[in-house]
Amino acid sequence: QVRLVESGGGLVQPGGSLRLSCTASGFTLDKYAIQWFRQAPGKGREGVSCIGSRDGSTFYEDSVKGRFTISRDNAKNTVYLQMNSLKPEDTAVYFCTADPSKVTCYFGMEYGEYGPDYRGEGTLVTVSS
Repeated sequence: QVRLVESGGGLVQPGGSLRLSCTASGFTLDKYAIQWFRQAPGKGREGVSCIGSRDGSTFYEDSVKGRFTISRDNAKNTVYLQMNSLKPEDTAVYFCTADPSKVTCYFGMEYGEYGPDYRGEGTLVTVSS
C-alpha cells in the first residue's frame, strides 16, 4: 500500500521537545521534496519546513526558525521534524507531503510544478501546561 504516515505527536509542556516522523511505504522518499505543514483548530494550513530531494536544501518558516530542525534518513525512508522549545502556539495537527516536482526548498514552501503526490493524515501536537 502506498502511503505517507506521520507519527510522534502528543502532549508536551511549553519548552519541551518532540520529534515527528514522516515515513513512506510503497515508494521511496529520496526522490521527493518533503514538506511539513500544520493546521491549528479553526485556522488555515500553515507551512512549517521543507527538505529538498536532490540538493538537500532546507527551509523554515520564521515562526519555527531556530527551534525546529528537518532531516531525512533515506535508509529508513523517513523524514524527521525535531521540535524544540515548543510553545502553545505550536499546537496543531502536523502533516507531511511528498512532492516529486519540487526541485529545491531553497526558495520556500511553494509546491513544485505539479504539486505533491502524497499527503499523510497528520499527527496531533498539543503544547500545554
